[in-house]
Amino acid sequence: MNPADLLAAMTRTVEQLAAYNDIAKALTSTLELREVLNLMMEKVRSLLRPRNWSLLLQDERTGKLYFEIAVGEGAEVLKGLQLTPGEGIAGAVFSSGTARLVEDVTRDPLFAARFDEASAFRTRSIVAVPLIARGRVLGVIELVNGATDRPFTQEDLMALTAISDFAAIAIENARNFRRVQELTITDEHTGVYNARHLRAQLEHEVRRSQRFHHPVSLIFLDLDRFKSINDAHGHLVGSAVLKEVGELLVSCCRQLDYVFRYGGDEFALLLVETGTDGAMTSASRIRDTFRNRRFQEAAGLDLQLTASLGVATYPEHALSSVDLVRAADFAMYAAKARGRDDVCVAVPHADMPGGVAMMPRKK
Repeated sequence: MNPADLLAAMTRTVEQLAAYNDIAKALTSTLELREVLNLMMEKVRSLLRPRNWSLLLQDERTGKLYFEIAVGEGAEVLKGLQLTPGEGIAGAVFSSGTARLVEDVTRDPLFAARFDEASAFRTRSIVAVPLIARGRVLGVIELVNGATDRPFTQEDLMALTAISDFAAIAIENARNFRRVQELTITDEHTGVYNARHLRAQLEHEVRRSQRFHHPVSLIFLDLDRFKSINDAHGHLVGSAVLKEVGELLVSCCRQLDYVFRYGGDEFALLLVETGTDGAMTSASRIRDTFRNRRFQEAAGLDLQLTASLGVATYPEHALSSVDLVRAADFAMYAAKARGRDDVCVAVPHADMPGGVAMMPRKK
């Protein structure tokens, strides 16, 4: 080996050791999944310099692989795509738990061309390694085309395999931490978030609203005459209906919105970056969904339930998170006072002393 090649090899080794050291530090410095993933992929980029690279994880509900991180040409298109285990080279790596180095994808029958067609990118070479923790494959790190479109090498595969070992441990730890957190913020009966998390998340979104000057809306929802279901069918049926209500509300929301059980038969929906008009549209749609829904059909029952909803928006109806809750709550009771099965919007804070309208709390 000539001096130049020796120096390049030594430099690469030093870079790899530095990257491994940084990743090891990340394992003890954060349990936030997004931070862990971003650091891992940044180290992949700086160490191996691929044209495109991605991290695919398995959706625990559907079993499919999705692009948790995708970087490079056409990456935004890839983020909306999924693949089944076994599909393409990444899918094959996930199913087998074995890394693959493909120097020329045109010679590999497993290569799935539909991702190139969707992203208008030409894949030449791929190196893909599984993320394995406790004997279970969590996902795949896939690099596409080396720097200047050179084929990947066995050395690249070895380096990526070492990084994937760190990444799998970090992802598993972050997921376990998130599950523990979810236990403290989730309502055990309905599966949606609890009132404690509403207070924390609402305060966070109001601060974001203040910083970025976009609205945030809150919908308060109360089930009309829910006590009659408990009286007629018992509390077990009542609890099952509440779980169905939680699922219904989640299905009516966008992924970035939040659903909470506020207490008893009251629920709240936090609509991020949504003004009053959008919140009223969502609330009306939810009211109409209740009108057309029958509950506990699987148990041989045919229960009908309506809801009264109140809408309030920051900063139109309140100037703090506490007042926003109060405004949405009073608007909801205004809907009940109008005869139930209705939607009401809060009074603008500028029009009312103290910032919110006082309405009778009538069930």
